[in-house]
Amino acid sequence: MRLGKLLENTGAELFCDPMTEISGVYNDSRRVRPGGLFVAVSGFKEDGMKYIPAALAAGAVAVVCERRCDAPSAVVPDARRALSRIAANFYGDPTSELTVVGVTGTNGKTTVTNLVKHILERSTGGYVGLIGTNEIYDGGAPREAQRTTPESLELQEIFANMREHGVKHAVMEVSSHALALGRVDDVAFDVGAFTNLTQDHLDFHGDMENYLEAKRRLFSLCKKGVVNLDDEAAPRMAEGATCDIMTYGRAEGAALRAEEIRLGAGEVEFDAVWNGARQHMRLGIPGMFSVYNALAATGCALSLGLGLGEIADAIAECGGVKGRAEVVTTPTDYTVVIDYAHTPDALENILATLRGGCRGRLICVFGCGGDRDAAKRPIMGGIVERCADVCVVTSDNPRTEDPEAIIADIVAGMSQPQKRIVEVSRPAAIHLALDMARTGDVVLLAGKGHETYQEINGVKHHMDEREIVADYFSGRQTKD
Repeated sequence: MRLGKLLENTGAELFCDPMTEISGVYNDSRRVRPGGLFVAVSGFKEDGMKYIPAALAAGAVAVVCERRCDAPSAVVPDARRALSRIAANFYGDPTSELTVVGVTGTNGKTTVTNLVKHILERSTGGYVGLIGTNEIYDGGAPREAQRTTPESLELQEIFANMREHGVKHAVMEVSSHALALGRVDDVAFDVGAFTNLTQDHLDFHGDMENYLEAKRRLFSLCKKGVVNLDDEAAPRMAEGATCDIMTYGRAEGAALRAEEIRLGAGEVEFDAVWNGARQHMRLGIPGMFSVYNALAATGCALSLGLGLGEIADAIAECGGVKGRAEVVTTPTDYTVVIDYAHTPDALENILATLRGGCRGRLICVFGCGGDRDAAKRPIMGGIVERCADVCVVTSDNPRTEDPEAIIADIVAGMSQPQKRIVEVSRPAAIHLALDMARTGDVVLLAGKGHETYQEINGVKHHMDEREIVADYFSGRQTKD
């Protein structure tokens, strides 16, 4: 593709030949191949322009940067946002040929996107692409996701793969980081949905106002919006929206309402009321949050023209998502649950849900991630102390932080030392919880969810909590 064509709608000032042929686009100088275009995107700690010499040495024939440099270049106001448009241009704007649903919110994104994927596959009979925290489905073999929403260059490549595989519909989780950094600026969203807003990612956004503003950007990028009216951020989400908004919730003013709610030990049931119609719904995932997730998915499907009855039939077929209220099979008479809850709201929700079905004690193993919002650590400590009978405080992904310092932040929010045990090693903490569990107890392993690793000092070490639990019981049976 010629450079001039690639740079359309980027506002670039050219200091090179627009007729230059470009064989590939790169934002990592280590991946540059001869004939490529290097986009010098700056990170949070380093200036991307320092890698221009390495990119040129690797064969880049032009660079996109934010300041004049001694190389064939195109200067743009914001290299990261330019990368989004360049990526869409390079791959032929693939989302213009797809029906795309984007879901944002602090909690619930993974479950909602999986529900929408199943609803659409059942309705259309075709494969539906998925981009999310757990995995990426682009028509080829599913693969593990590295982040909730990929960088724009990878994102457009994924959509292009979907198009090549004949995929017509795609569903994706849209993180606040992706919205703030412009990764999804050039995704043609048909429907955007908002689940909720609670404290998270303040290490990046700085405060809740910036966090909210990032989420709100989705509704300037989509044709139709679906918003949780029961969340206090709902009015702000609708402000300045360039699309029609459908609201959902339990509130009387919601366009799509849940009534006659029944919460079971392993499921939820309710009546969905929309446009004068009433439809019974059942979802095989417990907890009030599941009612909201089902409503969000229903709202997305309604916005795409599906009927309430066919949506209900599809949702009734859905079970849990890996790492979300996931019950681990064990040879015992107590229950072990793995959940990704890593925010105050999500942690409180899953603890409240499990308390409802707990005949004995509720034992919670949890920690907080390093290099992330430290303000939520004491809050989460206080929640677990209040909602659980026993708290086993341990490590999550310490990343570059000292695990003991993270634990100290958590414990600062707790006032009942008799209710807590501190064990830095997460496998050892899980063993402690299983050692003390008795008939009727529920053991919650919170924070890791679908993840099968623990990140320490930049290195991901294999650690699957399902395997830890299985090994525990295998070893106990051997000893017995």
